[in-house]
Amino acid sequence: MARRTKVLFLCIGNSCRSQMAEAIARHVAADVIEPYSAGLVAFGEIARPTLAVLKEHGVSAEGQRSKPLRPEELSRADLVVNMTGKSSDAIFTEATPPTEDWDVGDPYGFNLAVYRAIRDEIEVRIEDLAQRLREEANSSQTV
Repeated sequence: MARRTKVLFLCIGNSCRSQMAEAIARHVAADVIEPYSAGLVAFGEIARPTLAVLKEHGVSAEGQRSKPLRPEELSRADLVVNMTGKSSDAIFTEATPPTEDWDVGDPYGFNLAVYRAIRDEIEVRIEDLAQRLREEANSSQTV
């Protein structure tokens, strides 16, 4: 098995978007992504609607918890996926791993329909990321 890319999914509270991304990546892209997540200001719990919309798709968030971004988590990442709504340049003042800014709305406090739409958008983005990583791995093996 090829080396998996350590991807840190980052949002504000580590309660909705980054938790969805971590669980979905583990579910659909475990062959190429080693996911984990954090929040700039972690809420300390995963929002119930987050868990509900993941469960609807057969995705488990078992073992996940809401936690703040720590320097050691940032330093072990191969890639940071920033879903905070802020530019990564505004968040990180020091050198960071490569970063992708994903413009994904925050569903916190909205109804299940909004959570479902965000979940679906994140799933599409993760499938795209996983495909890019698979293609990268295949091209490096043929060289």
